[in-house]
Amino acid sequence: MVRTLIAGNWKMNGLAASLSEIRAVASGLGQGASGREALLCLPATLIASAADIARGSALKIGGQVCHAKPSGAHTGDLSAEMLADAGASHIICGHSERRADHGETNVSVSMSAAAALRAGLIPIICVGETLAERRAGKVAEVVLTQLEGSIPESASADRLVIAYEPVWAIGTGETATPEQAGEVHTLIRSALRDRYGPAATDIPLLYGGSMNPGNAAGLLATPNINGGLIGGASLKAADFLSIYRS
Repeated sequence: MVRTLIAGNWKMNGLAASLSEIRAVASGLGQGASGREALLCLPATLIASAADIARGSALKIGGQVCHAKPSGAHTGDLSAEMLADAGASHIICGHSERRADHGETNVSVSMSAAAALRAGLIPIICVGETLAERRAGKVAEVVLTQLEGSIPESASADRLVIAYEPVWAIGTGETATPEQAGEVHTLIRSALRDRYGPAATDIPLLYGGSMNPGNAAGLLATPNINGGLIGGASLKAADFLSIYRS
């Protein structure tokens, strides 16, 4: 059975005082449930402290971005090895905000994902269309092009997570219906089967567009939606745990 992953993306939020929320999540999860994983992708400043808090619980800690190289003269950047050393287990690669605000391309996303794998981490590769692209009927074209170009050759089905983020539903309060999300997730699953064969069934596909405690159950009950990449609702332990329990 495909594993379920509920992942939070704190984005550029969280100070030392926010560790209390992470402590509450770790406590609320305990040892977790079989086949259900929980992850918080945090600002780099919190990763080491959060990993210490999460130790012994079902909660995993991840990063939000990494440089393609393991070290070097890249002021301000962090390598996947550094994030792993701090206690991260996953890295988000190619979030729509990074693609839009920092010019990340499919090629650079693929390089970051390859770096994550090199460091022993699991990349969460993000794909998704804008509202203009959806209205133009280009959902399949955009998503499949991003998918093909962003997954590195070194990726295997057991060390890969894909997140579908309809860009028009991120931070807007808009949410794709279960039918809309399910249609794209099924498209992604089919493309992954073409690449990996039967093993593609085990790759978690996360929905990443304004999932919250009110809509999580309906989305998570949809075929080929195996979890969520959650933004604002992951900042509060109570909301995150509610989604996990859905």
